[in-house]
Amino acid sequence: MTSIERVRIMVLGDSGVGKTSFVHLAAHNEPIKNPSWTVGCSVEVKLHEYKEGTRDQTTFFVEFWDVGGSKNHQNARQVFYKPCHGAILMHDLSNRKSEKNLQKWLKELLDHDISQTSPSTSMRSQSDQDMDAENLMGANNLIPILVVGGKLDQVDDKSRSNISNESFRYKYNAEEILLDCRLARYLAAGTSNAVKLSRFYDKVIENKQLDRDRSFSERFGSTTVSSIYSSKFYLTHQD
Repeated sequence: MTSIERVRIMVLGDSGVGKTSFVHLAAHNEPIKNPSWTVGCSVEVKLHEYKEGTRDQTTFFVEFWDVGGSKNHQNARQVFYKPCHGAILMHDLSNRKSEKNLQKWLKELLDHDISQTSPSTSMRSQSDQDMDAENLMGANNLIPILVVGGKLDQVDDKSRSNISNESFRYKYNAEEILLDCRLARYLAAGTSNAVKLSRFYDKVIENKQLDRDRSFSERFGSTTVSSIYSSKFYLTHQD
């Protein structure tokens, strides 16, 4: 039996924004009945068909790592950040501060990644103001990001349409889905939210594949990698 590959997505955001409710809805296609506060980290898994409908269709496990947002656990949660193939950053649409804090969450995630691979280039010494979108994204080779705005039921139509060009998703050129996690219809198959989510999963899978290629190249050298691909091409195209 062929093993199924896994990708890890970190789900980050302030306490109380609805991360656990979103993860349960995304993983099980139904709302959670009794959401609770996450202490440490909880993991949910779902199957995803990569490039569905094509001859390259492949089944993957998508792991949602729902990390508790309490400031008291800031140091402890660092252990969950490696490996990371993509990030879902969630905010509460009725709480503007939770959106502003998304950059801090992204910085925390990327700072850990960089400090692990190259401590001399750690971003800890830089202030939040210094860490603009270009610096953060460049530092992480464009890790796939999806922004989720929850508690849509708690904002009026005027507030929904009044999205500033300074908002997080504009800064990072990221797609965003808005929803009320109590209603399954917001992620129902065929909806724009479901399409965006599926497209995001595909990007995460491709990011993992690129990471693997980069690691292989760094380990064996570009010349060796080129030779291997040339050999594969030759063997595949022999008469």
